[in-house]
Amino acid sequence: VQLQASGGGSVQAGASLTLSCAVSQNISSGSDVGWHRQTPGKQREFVASVSAGGRTAYTDTVKGRFTISKDNTKSTVDLQMNALVPEDTAVYYCYLRRSPSDTYWGQGTLVTVSS
Repeated sequence: VQLQASGGGSVQAGASLTLSCAVSQNISSGSDVGWHRQTPGKQREFVASVSAGGRTAYTDTVKGRFTISKDNTKSTVDLQMNALVPEDTAVYYCYLRRSPSDTYWGQGTLVTVSS
């Protein structure tokens, strides 16, 4: 399984960005997909996910600002990020999870938010 993340960049606080992840396999069933992020010196943290059945989950700090969606026909997972703040600065990684021990990661895309 391969995942290719794109869409990162440098923006001012308050701006929006959309990250996209292309997955090399069908994501319509059997897997959850989502995003984590990581800043230097910190552990990778969960951001958002969408289950095979379409149920979404978000970490509290992005609720109301970020929206995750997937397109099963294209095997893509998007993360729409609005009202960005400097604390959102991180490398964002998309993932596909069949089980806790069977998880695949993309290469990461850098998001930098300046104040």
